[in-house]
Amino acid sequence: MSSLSIDSSVTDAQTQGRRFRYYDLIMVGFVTILLCSNLIGPAKVCMIPLPFPLPGVGASLSFGAGNLFFPISYIFGDILTEVYGYARARRVIWAGFFALVFASLMSAIIIALPADPGEPFNATLQPALETVFGNTWRIVIASMVAFWVGDFVNSYVMAKMKLWTRGKYLWTRTIGSTIAGQGADSLLFYPIAFAGIWSAQSIAAVIAFNFAFKVLLEAVMTPMTYRVVGFLKRNEGVDIFDRGTDFTPFSLKD
Repeated sequence: MSSLSIDSSVTDAQTQGRRFRYYDLIMVGFVTILLCSNLIGPAKVCMIPLPFPLPGVGASLSFGAGNLFFPISYIFGDILTEVYGYARARRVIWAGFFALVFASLMSAIIIALPADPGEPFNATLQPALETVFGNTWRIVIASMVAFWVGDFVNSYVMAKMKLWTRGKYLWTRTIGSTIAGQGADSLLFYPIAFAGIWSAQSIAAVIAFNFAFKVLLEAVMTPMTYRVVGFLKRNEGVDIFDRGTDFTPFSLKD
């Protein structure tokens, strides 16, 4: 695979004024998946029967529908860090975070606005909006905190492992960073959102299931990740190694 390795200490100088062909598209895809997973998915709780009862779970398992798609955002995060480096992935994470903040604020304002009693449709629309988009403040905060921490952990581990492996063994980085990032995400989200509402046993069971599912999805998607990463490196002519990178999350510099 033909690629250009760039020391991140001179990344800005080497790419100043350069516009990557696919970077913006990947950012849009990341933010779209993030918003849909957090706004549409949590509104529906699904239940699937298990082939045999599990301790603390029982014969069936309930989960938020958004969990089927949210892990895809981590795959996007892996691709961004692997191809464009931690700094540009950091900008995308912040874009996703601010999009979540705005979407949550917009949802709260629209729900709080008084409905016109002269419009018959509002009689069914208002309760539906409250059910779908009226998340409690705990769930909103849990989503934002878990996303922010989990994605930065994922990107950091991905970048560091690329240095440790000298750019080889991509699968170890995608799965290893997902274990760290999704572990942090799950360990933060469910206790913040549901402690005192769900039993400790239920929270532990849901954390374990969601963590295992997300890591499994990352492993299954690894061949596709290889293809996308290879395509981007060839067509963008870039393969950034984060040597000397300032890994603070509190920056928008690329």
